[in-house]
Amino acid sequence: MPGGLLGVEDGRVHESFLARADSASALPRLGGMARPDGVVVVSERFWAHARMDGSVREGSMPAVATAFRRVPLVRGLARIVASVSPLFRRTGVARRPERALLAAALVAPCAFFFLPGAASLVAGLVLTVALVAWLLRGRTLFLHGAEHRAIAAAEERRLADTWTGRALPTRFSLRCGTNFAMLVLPVAVFADLLWPLPTTLFTPVVVAVLALALTMELWVVVQASQRPLARAFLLPGLGLQRLTTREPTLGETRVALAAVASVLRRELDAP
Repeated sequence: MPGGLLGVEDGRVHESFLARADSASALPRLGGMARPDGVVVVSERFWAHARMDGSVREGSMPAVATAFRRVPLVRGLARIVASVSPLFRRTGVARRPERALLAAALVAPCAFFFLPGAASLVAGLVLTVALVAWLLRGRTLFLHGAEHRAIAAAEERRLADTWTGRALPTRFSLRCGTNFAMLVLPVAVFADLLWPLPTTLFTPVVVAVLALALTMELWVVVQASQRPLARAFLLPGLGLQRLTTREPTLGETRVALAAVASVLRRELDAP
């Protein structure tokens, strides 16, 4: 039931299913995001938003056209759009005021074009700080750590042990959006410096989109590489995660695991 609201099942049922997932021959790659009141976990096909109040909202991810998956730069943008779709869809995890605020934050930089250079920089910094502070409100920092731990538990096949507290997978993640953000910043700076065309109203948007697309291509290469030099690109993001995550409690970890269980149950039961 996409967008439906379900109650979190009894802990023993969760533990039993997580044990089943631990023994599965293959599991899909998972991603996620922390919210002030819960955790969102996504696969390529499904998402789930588990909340601290014990509810779990489920939905389906948008399908990405096969043609987009093969085109460099376009495929990266398609992945980014799909990853944030649970936030912006009407039946997703964000309410209408929040969706409007996020959309305004994305559009606002276009208005900075009309400001003097120094004022534009200050406005950009203020907007960034305000947006980050708003995104990290509530229990987000702790639930961010719980999200990483739950996904690591799936990758290490220690879901059941993590549910009971016998295992404590890392709260840091190589695939965290924090790492991506730390990569996109220098790419965006260089893209802006090397932009060859005259500056217009739409130049900041075009440069930003191009920087995201280029960074996603770099992101895929770094993620696939086992070479230390390639993984070095992720060190700034991993360092920043010491600020953007906190050690979660077992209860917070179980919230993230409930979202993982919802996604994996549908993945394993799907044809």
